[in-house]
Amino acid sequence: MNDFVFYSPTEFHFGRTATDGMGKALSEAGFKCALVVCGQGSVKRSGVLDQVKRSLAEAGVDLIELGGARPNPEVGFVRKGIELVRAHGLDSVVAVGGGSVIDAAKAIAFGVFYEGDVWDIFSQRLPIERALPIAALVTIPAAGSEASASCVISNDAEGRKVGVGSDAFRPRFAFMNPEHTFSLPAYQTAAGVTDMFAHICERYFSGLGTVTVTDGIATSLLRTLIEHGPRAIEHPEDYEARANIMWVGMLAHNDIAGCGRALNPGGRAGGWESHGLEHEVSAHFVDVTHGAGLAVIMPNWMRYVWSADPSRFLSYARDVFGIEPVDDTAIAIRDAVEAAIDETQEFFMSLGMPSSLREFGIDRSDIETFITTLEKTKGERFGSFRPLDMEDSRAIYRMSLEPHEPNVWETEEEREAQAG
Repeated sequence: MNDFVFYSPTEFHFGRTATDGMGKALSEAGFKCALVVCGQGSVKRSGVLDQVKRSLAEAGVDLIELGGARPNPEVGFVRKGIELVRAHGLDSVVAVGGGSVIDAAKAIAFGVFYEGDVWDIFSQRLPIERALPIAALVTIPAAGSEASASCVISNDAEGRKVGVGSDAFRPRFAFMNPEHTFSLPAYQTAAGVTDMFAHICERYFSGLGTVTVTDGIATSLLRTLIEHGPRAIEHPEDYEARANIMWVGMLAHNDIAGCGRALNPGGRAGGWESHGLEHEVSAHFVDVTHGAGLAVIMPNWMRYVWSADPSRFLSYARDVFGIEPVDDTAIAIRDAVEAAIDETQEFFMSLGMPSSLREFGIDRSDIETFITTLEKTKGERFGSFRPLDMEDSRAIYRMSLEPHEPNVWETEEEREAQAG
């Protein structure tokens, strides 16, 4: 187990009554005049936004509303928020929605202290040391942004999507009522579960060996998603399924599933290869839901890199899917690992997720566009499990263009031939 720093300052209010005292909690914490950031209409139609505004007003917290945050939030929206905070002298930011809304709120909260254009912070990876206090009411469990040190923003003009990290903008409060997720469309639920799964796997496949306690947390969370994801889609008002998914979403990205796995003390575990590759997809095709893109990219990343450390993938196969090799031969190990990767993708597909980039209207001609901006953001090589260069990245994008056919061999000779 490597040295690490774990910091989680967020105060969580979870359950059916989680939002009842929201205004009171924020007022007591010193929120006096807040920018309330929300999305493109669902929180208004559901009445959740009115509930938040009423709670803040009753507690004496003034507010200015900024609606219209889209999926894959764009830097232009962040700039509007910064202007409002400065113009009205606001002292805090309240996000009402999912990860895109929360990430926009975070960027506003730290961008207000930067004298230049907020995009500089992302494009130049400038240090972030200060942010307005943030509260988040979660309506779409997926990104885990309500407790994370991560923030991802798109720039349509440049065709880029860039993430930054800092403990300075971890939310002060997270209000989490699973009932607010009952009305989520099945596709949104599925994409959220996939995003959570990927957050855990990015840390699990960090390039470091076993960390027993952390790995146990990670694989338990993955099994919980496999159990409760289909339940929530089949029965949208299954409170226990929704509650478990919502809590996993937070734990998947507050760094507890990576403690001791980071290669640098105080850093985040994992090389975040799948996220880096997917960000280029949803940066250029902004209608692509992040989790849906990951459902295609991550299994193909696994297929491309697993041979760098078969033992790590065998642990994943055993502890998540109960798959063991029949013996210790290279063929049996390959069979077990590839079966676990196939199970991963089949789980995503069972939720209604896509299996190829072509389902988004993407073809081979788009790959070079992805590579151009990927190299700008990540450099010539990135990752930790098996560092990827741009040729590796091209290969994974190409693999992801077509649905994968699971390996099925009728005879021992076919298995040996496949193993080479």
